[in-house]
Amino acid sequence: MSRAAFYLLCGLLLVNSPAYAGLFTDDDARARIQQLEARIVKLEQRLAEAEDQNKSVVRSMLDLQMQLEQQMSELHKLQGRNEELVNSLQDAEKRQKDFYVDLDSRIRQLEAGGAAKPQLGTPDVKRDINPVGENRAFESAYGLYKAENYQSAAIAFRDFLRQFPQSLHEANVYYWMGNAYFLSRDFANSLDSYQNLLGKYQDHPRAPEALLNMAECQLELKAKNNAKKTLKQIIAEFPGSDAADKAKKRLSILK
Repeated sequence: MSRAAFYLLCGLLLVNSPAYAGLFTDDDARARIQQLEARIVKLEQRLAEAEDQNKSVVRSMLDLQMQLEQQMSELHKLQGRNEELVNSLQDAEKRQKDFYVDLDSRIRQLEAGGAAKPQLGTPDVKRDINPVGENRAFESAYGLYKAENYQSAAIAFRDFLRQFPQSLHEANVYYWMGNAYFLSRDFANSLDSYQNLLGKYQDHPRAPEALLNMAECQLELKAKNNAKKTLKQIIAEFPGSDAADKAKKRLSILK
């Protein structure tokens, strides 16, 4: 081979070598790019799936939070009502003790020949009934109430009013009969008893408590609007009383 031919062959090799090397590098880069693109697609799919799962978890947590808030609200309402009932029962027990002491004193006076003083709001009428028998009948009915035999007590109070229609105990009978019916969950007759008491004896000392119990009966009988009116009546007619304070609390729960 001549020197000129050898130089020509070397020159061709030098020219072709970079082109071949460049072609190999581009193919490898394309393969790597395709692999990366495939991985990116998979990662995007996983990310989308994770976002969907997160959204589902967030919705579930929000639903649970709403349910919890509703249950807490109901619990607060029940606690408030339970507190009102406990206070009412405590007040009723105290009034029962005071009344029983007063009743015992009246009975002793009557048995000793003394005359019983008429109660506030009782009409001034002549009565031919034996006061000792009348008081014993009342004591018997009240004894059933005190023994927590409320259904029998309610019947005994009702029969008492039929037997002694002009009794000096009429106002108290209406009140305790209303309580007996209420504790027997006979809310319709309980409401009727309190209404009779307030219709005949508006100035009776237990009028505020009777109105408060009336409101509870109306709530049990699904007459919410009437209950609200009764509670507002207590606040208006007996401001500053314990019953008015309870009525305000009860109204705040009902709103």
